[in-house]
Amino acid sequence: MKILVINGPNLNFLGIRDRKIYGTQDYEYLVNLLKKKADELGIELEAWQSNHEGAIIDKLQEAYFEHERGQLDGIVINPGAYTHYSYAIRDALAPLDFPKYEVHISDIHSREDFRHVSVTLPECSKQIAGKGLDGYCMAMEEIVNLLKERKDD
Repeated sequence: MKILVINGPNLNFLGIRDRKIYGTQDYEYLVNLLKKKADELGIELEAWQSNHEGAIIDKLQEAYFEHERGQLDGIVINPGAYTHYSYAIRDALAPLDFPKYEVHISDIHSREDFRHVSVTLPECSKQIAGKGLDGYCMAMEEIVNLLKERKDD
């Protein structure tokens, strides 16, 4: 089983950008946390980050074909600010017919008004927000459990 974690703009600046909201741990810490969780779950992990909308779309399209070849089972995506206005990323998520969890480190629903709306969420299975970096691990665990349940049915 393999999960792809996609991080959007500015997530490579974890530990630098607005520490009161995003914490003091850096991006390398997040990637190591995800690898540790993947090992615990007995799954393969690919962690990927880009500040470029087109690159994220390319990665999502690549994920479609990986899934078709049986090489990818789920996605955890934090689109960053693109969450609130990228219909192009939403459109790239739409044809992916497997678990896709949207994650946000902060509680986007209690922040600035523009952050309350996610245009990408309707194409995702679920959103986890406000759980810090642990939200990523929660999403990975839920995807694995969901896929195991489906396999058992």
